[in-house]
Amino acid sequence: MTNLPAEAYAIVEGRHSDPFHYLGPHKEADKTVVRAFLPEAVKVDAIDDHGATTALERVHDAGLFVGALANGSTKYQLRARYGDRSVDLDDPYRFPPILTEFDLYLLGEGTHQRLYDKLGAHPMVLEGVSGVGFVVLAPNAKRVSVVGDFNFWDARRHPMRVRGAGYWELFVPGATPGDHYKFDIIGPHGQLTQKSDPMAFAAELRPSTASIVLDETRIPHPRPAPDHINALNKPMSIYEVHLGSWRRKGDNEWLTYRDLAETLPRYARDLGFTHVEFLPVNEHPFDGSWGYQPTGMYAPTSRFGTPAEFALLIDACHAEGLGVLLDWVPGHFPDDPHGLGNFDGTALYEHANPLQGRHMDWGTLIYNYGRTEVVNFLVSNALFWLERYNVDGLRVDAVASMLYLDYSREAGAWIPNKYGGRENIEAVSFLRRFNTEVFAKFPNATTAAEESTAWPQVSRPVEFGGLGFGYKWNMGWMHDTLNYISKDPIYRKYQHNDILFGLQYAFSENFVLPLSHDEVVHGKRSILGRMPGDDWQRFANLRAYYSLMFGHPGKKLMFMGCEFAQEREWNHDTSLDWHLLEQDKHAGIHSLIRDLNELYRNQPALHELDCDPAGFEWMITDDAGNNVFAWLRKGANPRTQCLVVVNFSPNVYHDYRVRVPFTGAWREVLNSDAAHYGGSNVGNSGEVIAKGLVPELSLTLPPLAALFLVPEF
Repeated sequence: MTNLPAEAYAIVEGRHSDPFHYLGPHKEADKTVVRAFLPEAVKVDAIDDHGATTALERVHDAGLFVGALANGSTKYQLRARYGDRSVDLDDPYRFPPILTEFDLYLLGEGTHQRLYDKLGAHPMVLEGVSGVGFVVLAPNAKRVSVVGDFNFWDARRHPMRVRGAGYWELFVPGATPGDHYKFDIIGPHGQLTQKSDPMAFAAELRPSTASIVLDETRIPHPRPAPDHINALNKPMSIYEVHLGSWRRKGDNEWLTYRDLAETLPRYARDLGFTHVEFLPVNEHPFDGSWGYQPTGMYAPTSRFGTPAEFALLIDACHAEGLGVLLDWVPGHFPDDPHGLGNFDGTALYEHANPLQGRHMDWGTLIYNYGRTEVVNFLVSNALFWLERYNVDGLRVDAVASMLYLDYSREAGAWIPNKYGGRENIEAVSFLRRFNTEVFAKFPNATTAAEESTAWPQVSRPVEFGGLGFGYKWNMGWMHDTLNYISKDPIYRKYQHNDILFGLQYAFSENFVLPLSHDEVVHGKRSILGRMPGDDWQRFANLRAYYSLMFGHPGKKLMFMGCEFAQEREWNHDTSLDWHLLEQDKHAGIHSLIRDLNELYRNQPALHELDCDPAGFEWMITDDAGNNVFAWLRKGANPRTQCLVVVNFSPNVYHDYRVRVPFTGAWREVLNSDAAHYGGSNVGNSGEVIAKGLVPELSLTLPPLAALFLVPEF
């Protein structure tokens, strides 16, 4: 062994921060000196592009070899001997950089809108050699190596070079799609950790945590959804689905993406829904988080198959005319050791101070929206799902937790903004940028905010001071109406304002009315489980409540199982109770949802002005004693109208007078008390005539039921 410089020992010991400075080809005087580190190799030759062979000297027993090429060429291959076996390989340290100077400029500025084209693992060909380019952000690391199937998970073999403001990169010849890998990182204080790739397009199934090399450019591109499917004047009825528990097969096994593609889209279409919304599909370690604690923001979960198979599911939904929305979680992430937390030995993605960087409720970490690289990572991720998988929109989870620095914190347990306030200024800026870029690049897509406070203008344009979302979940409507319907009818007169109050703000935002997964877990009971009375009354209450929802201004969202009145709370570990459809009372609810969706889609008055006060007029608000409400829904054409009357009492009311704008026949287009829904079949024989100088209808109101009537011209 010869006397070696300190750099050589840093290479051998796997701690060199700039391996290209020592390894690979280097011009020294008039020679090209090659240094290669190949652990366990007993002999190494360098073969230049002219075929000349140079034996490299083994200068360290760990496998460090040095030699000068005969003709000064910088293109060569290595031939390494391991015992009786000889292997030809390309030296990763002779290849040019992966990131361009323009990439580095955009990355430093935080405006690289296609981060997913550069960071992560990308199969590529450099100088005629196939391999994989790896790039990862770790600005505070002392050394980063890529480890994987291609190098025996040995961090000494492929240390990376750092460029720009902390972007580590390396082209690994011979690595291929399907290889498992991680990044081996030495932090600023010498701490060692292995991290999954934040930009990985595929990942192992839990509890394994390796990232998987994927050529995502080969993922089949799903066909587009119908034009204008997310427009404010179009019907939007969303079927919210947890892919792991919609149905199960065999021994309680998950359906695959392929299985789901064959069944779910057709089912949702046949029930009349316009959209499906998937609880987060991002890779996540804990099943019980339902995907809301993601570690792989760019990887569809491997629980149900491959990314290509996930694309087939999107395509199948679009083929059935359905829009596809994804729940998206840019508000927090888990602190699992392979994830984003303390990524490079420092708080890179999160805040270092737990008063800013940790959710007390969920035990998760909060993104640092004041950091350019973090915002770029998240915005690029949103664009990734819209571009690569052609999804039609993103529902942003837990927006309130992002907007307020004191969210779910005790006094003194949070840090005010620079003005002394509780608003998270950086998060507001991030959300505005996210929405601006989404709508600029994908004008037919939409976004929706789960925002539970009175933050103003959530779904108003950024240029007018809003957050820029397409829609906002109406959490107030959900809370008030569920509170009302859960009361025994005899007490509902005291809760009358729970139905009225929502119309005071119904057009302040573009609202979605959500009966989501959050309402059927954690002891809240199922929606059916909240209904009072005997069995008949419970189902009648539910039919009336669903009818209220479809007659009320706002787009609709219903969690799976609600459409056939699942009795028990949702359990993510088991299938829905599909056997209930064998019972008439559950099948009746199923039929009602189908007919409500059809009515909602086919009656312009019920959807065209969903988000416009011109589309709504109260007819009866003051009959608290009888638990009756009536209103008109209106379309863009003044003669396109629909009268909705809901009787939330168990009494039948005869000759109940409701004022209407037109004389003549009004057709009863839906009665939730119809026998085929499980009702008592009280109604108006299909038609009622409006008479008088001030036209009125004389109606028979069925018990715990809703009527929809439209004028006949």
